[in-house]
Amino acid sequence: MTLNDWDEIRTAYHVARLGTVSAAAEVLGVHHATVIRHIDALEAQLGGRLFQRHARGYTATEAGLDLLKVARATDENFSQLANRIRGQTETVSGELVVTALPGMADLLAPVFARYLRAHPQVELHYKSDARLFRLEFGEAHVAIRAGAVPQEPDNVVQPFISMRFGLYAHPDYLRDALGTAEPPKAGTLSKHRFVLQADDSRAPFAQWLEDAAPGGRVVLRTSDSNATTEAVRAGVGIGFLPQWPGERQGERQSEGQGELQGDRLAGLVPVPTPGHSFAVDSWLVTHVDLHRTTKVQSFLQELKSAAATFSDDGTESSAKQDDAAERDAAEGDTGGDIGGPSDAG
Repeated sequence: MTLNDWDEIRTAYHVARLGTVSAAAEVLGVHHATVIRHIDALEAQLGGRLFQRHARGYTATEAGLDLLKVARATDENFSQLANRIRGQTETVSGELVVTALPGMADLLAPVFARYLRAHPQVELHYKSDARLFRLEFGEAHVAIRAGAVPQEPDNVVQPFISMRFGLYAHPDYLRDALGTAEPPKAGTLSKHRFVLQADDSRAPFAQWLEDAAPGGRVVLRTSDSNATTEAVRAGVGIGFLPQWPGERQGERQSEGQGELQGDRLAGLVPVPTPGHSFAVDSWLVTHVDLHRTTKVQSFLQELKSAAATFSDDGTESSAKQDDAAERDAAEGDTGGDIGGPSDAG
């Protein structure tokens, strides 16, 4: 027998438990003829009588009593399973898989710490990769993606933060190239070496760099922003680096860049990009089937709270800029929040 037979088994269970076809039909919400048809079909399949029919109703035979025991245990197991599933959607525990672009760990680590302090029963898995994780296949609960608005069907998309980038060089590189630790003057970038990520051709600064440094040499291409940062710190060349909250402090230059005092960028020299600033929007992406679960919602709220503080620190919060979109997504209105392939995550 298979799960396809469960309707007939459940019908027989209620007939054996209640003793009459009419009582079982009322509990099951079906016509009494359906109950009789289920009993007849089940007895035909098993090749034996489950009930003795008489004027007062149905009395279970020995085989019927065996079925009653099995069906009762099965019904209880299904009830327990339903309760566990409801509990999983209403409590914050178990595995939570989060994916993001390489290089975002510095930004997200404090968020993870706060979330895990508030929800110690969660086991958080952080996957950092440039490939697109398939939420519809259960590869992640929450994805943080950058670039154009994701357009995959059945995903809920909400704005997160606008990630800014600045052009930086190490003083050692500048001294070797220019004899001074001062940043290069406008119009001289063509004489310099550059460090770029392999996919920077899609970055907002790609065209500007091509126009501003047509003769510049790209001497190193890396796979992620952390490698780019380390290469720039080592004096390999000039590179565009992400500017995370708390790293830009002090007076800002007219171009919108300022001295960075964060650990990653401490000691690096901002290279002016007169009249230009560069940013990439990022997005919180969840699958519609998991979007409303308590665990996913609690983590999204932690990210949104962090985004508000990021805005105060200088990184723009896209989430703040589009409160209406957040409310729609939180209510499950995926009308304008269902999207397609993004750059990564």
